[in-house]
Amino acid sequence: MGNVNRAPERGRTAPPADRYRRGERRTSAEPLAAAWEPEGTAQHRRPRKRGGVKKLVSNYGWRIYAIPVLLVLTALVVLDTVQPKSPPAGGAPNNPAGNSTSTPEVPPSEKQASKPKLDIPTAELPAGPGFSEDGVGTFKALAGSGPRIGEGNAQKFRKYSIAIEDGVKPADYNNDDGAFARTVDGILSDPRSWIGTKQVALQRVEPNQNPDFIVSLTTTKTTHTLCGKEIPFETSCWNPASKRVVINVARWVRGAMAYGPDLAGYRTYVINHEVGHALGSGHAPCAENGAPAPVMMQQTFGVANNFVSQMNAGLDVVPADGKVCTTNPFPAG
Repeated sequence: MGNVNRAPERGRTAPPADRYRRGERRTSAEPLAAAWEPEGTAQHRRPRKRGGVKKLVSNYGWRIYAIPVLLVLTALVVLDTVQPKSPPAGGAPNNPAGNSTSTPEVPPSEKQASKPKLDIPTAELPAGPGFSEDGVGTFKALAGSGPRIGEGNAQKFRKYSIAIEDGVKPADYNNDDGAFARTVDGILSDPRSWIGTKQVALQRVEPNQNPDFIVSLTTTKTTHTLCGKEIPFETSCWNPASKRVVINVARWVRGAMAYGPDLAGYRTYVINHEVGHALGSGHAPCAENGAPAPVMMQQTFGVANNFVSQMNAGLDVVPADGKVCTTNPFPAG
């Protein structure tokens, strides 16, 4: 059949052309359709782009002003974190209230400030019999007392007692603790010892009579605890905190290389040297080449100033001047 021109259906009217234009109202019965515009028309209608700060303000509003503030606050927090905190005035870092604390503990007499590289032949412990290395840190006080010895008007009067650490084997003091006590008493009452200086008076008292110092035969392990481990050789010391003249049993049994086979001479020296610290004396150098060493020289390590100076890392009173003395166990010999 040929084409037939059909008339519009009754009751319907042709939709106005304006309803497909952008922005015109559409009825609910009409299908959604994409707006059609000739090419190039949209560019003329597109609003002009904003640039710079105005664009940021337009996009983010008031929040754009908060960014610089946040950056500054972040920088301040980082700076406060990395800077060291200074302790408040009058207080230490562990004492923020600034309250006064107890007086710092006085270090042992033979404590060394630093560890040098040492090659000191005379500081080595001589070969010899075994000795007690492990103790328990408690001491057996030896009963006994005696008269005051020394000048009646001496500037220093000190009371002492004697003890042996639990763990020191009896063989280390000839199986007789009374013999050890008599040896100490005999050394300190010798007129060539400290009472011979006319400046010191001494008296042995019972352990419960508040002695000023306690001469204590001590195992090497406990000696290292009381005297410190900075010096890599066996030594004795004066420990102010415990009021102990710490006599290292290793040295009591074997002596020192500078004294050779003269064990009695070394024992006299070590008692006088460490008691000298308890009386307030410091270390001393060899003053004259070939002369007897002062008892406050560290003769346990040798009688050459160069060796002793090296031992103390140059921080003690001993100069490395090449002087060499002879051994001497007495302060008033």
